[in-house]
Amino acid sequence: MASSTTTSSASEGLVDRTMKPLPVVRATSQVWWGLGVLVAAFAIGMPLAADPAQFALFMITGLALGYILTRSRFGYAGGVKRIYMTGEGSLTKALVITFALSSTFTAGLHWAAAQGGAVIAAVAAEGDAVIPGSQNVGFIGIALLIGGALFGIGMVMAGGCASGTLSDLGEGALRAAFSLPMFIVGSVVGVWMTYEFSATALSEIGTRVYLPDTLGYPGAVAVTLAGLLGIYAITRWYEQKRKAEGHYAVEQWSEHEKELPEQPAGEPYRFLSYRTFHTLFVTRWTFVTGAVLLSFMFLFILMTTKKSWGVTGVFSEWGIWFLNLFGIELTHPAFAAANEAVAGGVINLGTGVRNVGIILGAAVALLLASRFRFDVKFRGLDIMTYMVGGLLMGIGARLANGCNIGALYSGIGNLSLSGWVFGLALWAGALGALKYFGGKVNIIGPNPHSLPKNYV
Repeated sequence: MASSTTTSSASEGLVDRTMKPLPVVRATSQVWWGLGVLVAAFAIGMPLAADPAQFALFMITGLALGYILTRSRFGYAGGVKRIYMTGEGSLTKALVITFALSSTFTAGLHWAAAQGGAVIAAVAAEGDAVIPGSQNVGFIGIALLIGGALFGIGMVMAGGCASGTLSDLGEGALRAAFSLPMFIVGSVVGVWMTYEFSATALSEIGTRVYLPDTLGYPGAVAVTLAGLLGIYAITRWYEQKRKAEGHYAVEQWSEHEKELPEQPAGEPYRFLSYRTFHTLFVTRWTFVTGAVLLSFMFLFILMTTKKSWGVTGVFSEWGIWFLNLFGIELTHPAFAAANEAVAGGVINLGTGVRNVGIILGAAVALLLASRFRFDVKFRGLDIMTYMVGGLLMGIGARLANGCNIGALYSGIGNLSLSGWVFGLALWAGALGALKYFGGKVNIIGPNPHSLPKNYV
């Protein structure tokens, strides 16, 4: 059988950040710009930070995350959109790998902490030791379901989830400059909505399930891996189904993303050569490589901060900080914690520093490869879609207490049932948005089944 392929000439809407061809290597080197960004990130931030060492830790972590996401074209929203648009599930299967690695090794850290008397954050009393990452054991209720669905809709409209929006911005995709501010606005609104909802009886409907409490640590890992294996099996089944229907496309990397041909036997090796430069900075990493490296970063964050990876919690604090610049203060009790955090200085918000690092790390990945350029391919109507998408993601993330990273990845990765429930709600919202907006926005192509068959 022969399948169609998607390349750099792929039609509009078929391409998301996980499939968007990167610009070709430019004739003018951008390496010095990339090194300059790295130096500036520390030279500007560290003198302003209350704890320079902590600032450096979060910045290094963010830079690494952004670099990995861009170099491997990895994206969490793409796990839904990519397979829906093309029928090809390599990214979805890579996500299974990163979830499996993270949850397995995290279980060991949790077990060790529990042996020392630590408990999950939700039941910890003052003075109790807390199991690292258990802050992401979420409450399964109405807010989680609504938040997950809203986030799924928003990430499709905006063209990326939280980490994807940050890395898109760093890569020069200016659509993120419209979705990110509205993401922040939605986060501020979502904090207020969550506070008001928490005062109602509806907020008490549900439960919180930390799998080791019911199954023990071996059982929790076994059930998590079984669930992930189920996702893998469904992905393979869906790939075969799409092939049989004749709607299946495999992405083919452009030539400048591939490894260079094997060096001829008679050619002497030189470290300072274009071959070395291409290998170190240009060659695209596979999704599996990205999955393994992101799993390592997940564990690194957990071990160094005693908390799991999160992205969106700081967005409301960014919003309040921005309003404070104009003398506007939000005094509602819902914003008490955020106001306290902002009072300590925006440069000292660790998650915020890491998020800025993701933006810069994505930019550095392209600059070091001399392939950075701005992407301004969108229309006025598209801008409105990006903005509404960002708003919905902000509201949804606060209702669900997390995004694809905080609620989904860090939920499943920390053995919480809430991560699975959020994932189902997100999938439902994203699938509905893909069907409704198909062909109406430049980043969402038409329903693939409405197109001519391309797989024979």
